[in-house]
Amino acid sequence: MEDIGGARVADVSEVTLPDLLRPGLEIVFVGINPSLFSVRRGHYFARTTNRFWPCFSRSVLSLAARRALGVDLLKPEHDRVLPDYGFGFTDLVKRPTARADQLDPAELAAGVGDLAAKLERERPRIACFHGITGFRYVHRALAAAALAPQLGEQPWRLGPSRLFVIPNPSPANAHATPAMQTAWYDRLAAEVGFNIQ
Repeated sequence: MEDIGGARVADVSEVTLPDLLRPGLEIVFVGINPSLFSVRRGHYFARTTNRFWPCFSRSVLSLAARRALGVDLLKPEHDRVLPDYGFGFTDLVKRPTARADQLDPAELAAGVGDLAAKLERERPRIACFHGITGFRYVHRALAAAALAPQLGEQPWRLGPSRLFVIPNPSPANAHATPAMQTAWYDRLAAEVGFNIQ
């Protein structure tokens, strides 16, 4: 474990992206797993075609961070300073792949316990999952008999954290337009009490 800018960073290496976590975060964004491209670049959502950074930047959710940093558009290289503004990053599985469908289902199922331990330790207010695909394994662990999960706030908690699921910002997710993705970040802002004007 290493400390970078006050955020605890686990297992910094060439093999994966580090967790960007610390106690007291408002929101931890939970991906399925890091892409090989992002690992090579050393930042979350590093591919320019990924919609996370432009959509997050258009949302009121990032307004305070953008103002404090003096930028209109947050970029992948801002990921390491965002814990200072209440946002953290992790993944259900830390093993990078070119595509998430290259993960074994057993890896995803095992990742639930690892994620639960991180959330219990760091205690973010909300764990926000990017996409149903990764969240499905959390859902099975918490409420296998319940109806299939939907986007939005979930009725369960993982450790102390409320759970929220929004569309995956990957360009491979053709179902969510950039405007829809931004609207989901705005909805998340409303959940944590940010003022939308």
